[in-house]
Amino acid sequence: SSPKRPPTTVTLPTQTKIGLNMKKFVFFVFSLMFSISAKAAFIEGLEDIPIMNGLQQTANDSISFGNEESRFVEAVLTSTTTNFANVRDFYTTTLPQMGWIFQGQRDNALLFEREGEVIEISAESEKPLIIRITVKSKI
Repeated sequence: SSPKRPPTTVTLPTQTKIGLNMKKFVFFVFSLMFSISAKAAFIEGLEDIPIMNGLQQTANDSISFGNEESRFVEAVLTSTTTNFANVRDFYTTTLPQMGWIFQGQRDNALLFEREGEVIEISAESEKPLIIRITVKSKI
């Protein structure tokens, strides 16, 4: 009879484990991007800023101007069904996924920065809720 061999174990090289983790990460990122774009409407004039469910953009109150070096865009959103605490939770969770860095809150305004731009999300009124979103280039 032949001698018994110990069971063969297969060890994946570290590169393969990293490759598998990277594939999972890339899949997660694409899934996240798809779920954000599939479910969310975006602010007119700010196509990379989603509108939270329950908010509506008021068409006549938007301002947009700029050139290659700078821009200034302002949009007004309203709601009778939500409050600023929900708006704060939504944007402090969603905008960092889109590259915006939360800088804090000043009074009733949330402040974010990204690649030379600043976004301010401020509550102008609670009932009805009126939100002003302003994106401008840092000077």
